[in-house]
Amino acid sequence: MAIGKNAESGQVLLLLLLIVLPLLVSSRSYNFNNNSNNNNVLTENLKDISSSSSSSPFPPNFFFGTSSSAYQYEGAYGRGISNWDVLTQTPGGIIDGSNGDVADDEYHLYQEDVELLASLGVNSHKISISWSRVLPKGRHGSINWKGINYYKNLINALLLKGIEPFVTINHYDLPQELEDRYQGWLSPELQEEYTYFAEVCFKNLGDRVKYWVTFNEPNAFALLAYRDGIWPPNRCSEPHGNCSQGDSATEPFIAGHNMILAHASAVNIYRNSYQKVQGGQIGIALLFYWYVPITNSTADKAAAERGQSFSTNWFLDPIIYGTYPQAMKDLLGPVLPEFSSSDLEKLKAGIDFIGVNHYTTYYVQDCLSSKCEPSMSGNTREEGYVGHSMSKDGVLIGELTGLSYLDVYPLGMEKVVTYVHEKFPNLPLYVTENGYCDTTTPSSSIEEVLNDTKRVKFLADYLHALGTAIRKGADVRGYFVWSFLDNFEWTYGYTKRMGLYYVDRVTLKRTPKLSAHWYKHFIAENLLKESKAKF
Repeated sequence: MAIGKNAESGQVLLLLLLIVLPLLVSSRSYNFNNNSNNNNVLTENLKDISSSSSSSPFPPNFFFGTSSSAYQYEGAYGRGISNWDVLTQTPGGIIDGSNGDVADDEYHLYQEDVELLASLGVNSHKISISWSRVLPKGRHGSINWKGINYYKNLINALLLKGIEPFVTINHYDLPQELEDRYQGWLSPELQEEYTYFAEVCFKNLGDRVKYWVTFNEPNAFALLAYRDGIWPPNRCSEPHGNCSQGDSATEPFIAGHNMILAHASAVNIYRNSYQKVQGGQIGIALLFYWYVPITNSTADKAAAERGQSFSTNWFLDPIIYGTYPQAMKDLLGPVLPEFSSSDLEKLKAGIDFIGVNHYTTYYVQDCLSSKCEPSMSGNTREEGYVGHSMSKDGVLIGELTGLSYLDVYPLGMEKVVTYVHEKFPNLPLYVTENGYCDTTTPSSSIEEVLNDTKRVKFLADYLHALGTAIRKGADVRGYFVWSFLDNFEWTYGYTKRMGLYYVDRVTLKRTPKLSAHWYKHFIAENLLKESKAKF
């Protein structure tokens, strides 16, 4: 790390010693001091970001955090059956046949995890509320007060450590009772169920929560559950999959429509009954891809914009502007549900911020007016006739990660947040998820898992790109790494690792990876620059 003045270098060295020593002596730490290559990785990647300027690109009071979700972390103890519990019992539903019955057992180990977060130096952490823990039978059943008290205790523990909780109301899971009764998000009835659930959260937790996220990646859930049939309730039709039921051409848009209106109802309840007294904010987090036209042709450039319409603006345009994107209306016609006059009134409530979950970038090409292979990903009406590819002329757009559909393309971070800022200029942004999937396997050694140099490089490069976007004017106020811990990664079970901390599947012991040390250094370095800027 290169700092200009000797006095400043001494301050930084002292600070880093104070940071590193507690981690190295911790019983849950892995000693990296014996590996000079790892130390070089830490130093070089800090240098890439930190030494380019004496001031941090991140604004004062910026949130540096981590992300988690209820089903992936908590375990099943004390909650009702969810849609994911049912999928995990379905043969072939999860790659390794595992489930979230234990997961990281955060329900019992949350105090230990909060201590780890505090030692990491984060000032924020994103969690979600398990719908089936709070309302196992929906609005027609009783509230599980033990579930409410668990979240109160978790949130209080975070606040006592100076960690701001960002609380997601729904992160892919819902009580199986509601799936069975209504066919999930295909029914408008689920709007009422969700609104009731959201109000239970506002009423019981809102006095201590200042940042609410209505849904995490509803755009991804609608497609994976109702178009591709990979996630519960596993509904799809050809050519997207071979499911026993479903219609990929229509059902994703019905489910999305109901989630948009459920979001709007919850925002209205919050604005009218809770926000003024509780003083919080409410937004939504969506999955954002960046699309690079595979050529400079007008058609391929139009396809890139159409890709945004069919992925994220599908949700954001109605929420912010009260209408679906024109590209969707043109291609889908009557397949796209309409908003009634009362729906439009609800949508006027808007949002206070946009959560940006960003992981990867694709090349895209026009398949609407140009010829594409029939089997090419994206070449259907319900996908906007936007062909997707991870390579051009045989060259990958970026190095592949442990998930074959995620590549490393840091410029995508700068491009995505700039795009969202320019399209919705009056709304602040939070990068609510960004992270790297290990290329290790369940049989990899502990040394290989902990020595996650590629994740360190990924975080360094993506944070650098985010800082560039901020310097150019993007109003970004927080960054959350996915993920705090290795966890149950949905249909991949425990075969994929995305955490800063390794979790032993037998003992559940948490051990910091190299990336945890790096992220702690990075946060401290930027806080030091911020404090210097005040004088």
